[in-house]
Amino acid sequence: MNESGHLLRRAAEHAISYRESVADAAVGATETAAALATAFGGPLPVRPTDPAAVLEELVAAARGGLVATTGPRFFGFVVGGALPAATAAEMLAAAWDQNAFNGVLAPAAIAAETAAGGWLKELLGLPASASTGFVTGGQEANTVGLAAARHHVLEQLGWDVERHGLAGAPRVPILAGVERHATIDRSLRLLGFGTEALLAVPAGPDGAIDIGDLRRLLPDGPAIVCLQAGNVNTGACDDLRAACELVHERGGWVHVDGAFGLWAAASPATRHLVDGIELADSWACDGHKWLNVPYDSGFAFCSRPQVHAAAVSYTASYLVGSGTTAAAADFTLESSRRARGFAVWAALRELGRDGVAELIERCCRLARRFAEGLDAAGFEVVNDVVLNQVLVGFGDDARTERVIEAIQRDGTCWMGATTWRGRRLMRISVSGAATTESDVDLSVDAIRRLAAAA
Repeated sequence: MNESGHLLRRAAEHAISYRESVADAAVGATETAAALATAFGGPLPVRPTDPAAVLEELVAAARGGLVATTGPRFFGFVVGGALPAATAAEMLAAAWDQNAFNGVLAPAAIAAETAAGGWLKELLGLPASASTGFVTGGQEANTVGLAAARHHVLEQLGWDVERHGLAGAPRVPILAGVERHATIDRSLRLLGFGTEALLAVPAGPDGAIDIGDLRRLLPDGPAIVCLQAGNVNTGACDDLRAACELVHERGGWVHVDGAFGLWAAASPATRHLVDGIELADSWACDGHKWLNVPYDSGFAFCSRPQVHAAAVSYTASYLVGSGTTAAAADFTLESSRRARGFAVWAALRELGRDGVAELIERCCRLARRFAEGLDAAGFEVVNDVVLNQVLVGFGDDARTERVIEAIQRDGTCWMGATTWRGRRLMRISVSGAATTESDVDLSVDAIRRLAAAA
């Protein structure tokens, strides 16, 4: 075995050791930011360093700063772990080092994306004819979807936004729920609309958009409406069928931010929450959340592939394979792209349709177990648990903050804080494929112990 082979084998040994011990490790980082800065810092080396030594230095420097998001008791964000097949595929993808721009440059990578994209649309109940862009995550997926919306709506109004820009363009009404994710606002900034262009539609008690208010505020004619599948705090989903029918009656475009909630469509037990999802025009979804593939992995779907490509693609004479057929990168904001499709393909092969459904149902069941356990302990569960999100209060805001800080220091589990309806609350997100009932019970016991001390 040559030097490169020995190095990759040693890296694999470190990876195996980490994954075999992560379930028993402290969930949060054990080193301070200052200590990590020192471990990674120092002057830039003048002379080369042996690659084997570099690998050992990296492992030693990073060890205390790794958060066990791949383990079974990280509940701080909607962060999945990484399935075994997906992790192994990602390691191969790094070794193969394919640039997934198009099928000429990376034939196998594009074939994997094409197959996985078809499976994803089938699982999520989206039109088979929709285009799929393998993007970095929800932020890029929302930006791509809204870029397609911008192109389509302004074309309806007789304006070529790719050629003329937004200066002098007709005004485009943009509506989204007051409980929208912040990435929607960022996308509007990046696309030149600005956040002042957005009209916020009131939400109901669960955070879902109020259809009556949408009907009242939505003008006739081309408009962009952003809906949500999976409120980031409560898990609630907008009434997608009613909203899509209303928007289309008036000539508008519907974009659905379904970063994690779109996966509800993959389970018969939760599919009703996203009824009507197929009626939308564009969709954003993440793989590194509920599908449990390694970072970074997201999907931008569009019902009109030509509009999708027209909004974000480009051509150049030197790009071999550029032509009338859209390349994979034509559906993303990237040119040089990591071959994300290998890990997604592997995850879907590992789980199958039934495995994805079971994963969604199990996480929802475990979220309800969290809510029941914490309610029985005397704490306030604020939301109706419809998916995998649980909001918990421990009295006033200051005490809630103290409890969360204690949990993050303790290491048994990791939860984050959020502000919901003016209150500071602990947010629990159950998204990891490795999480079990015993992990939930162990976490509930730790929360009870730490809350008593706080």
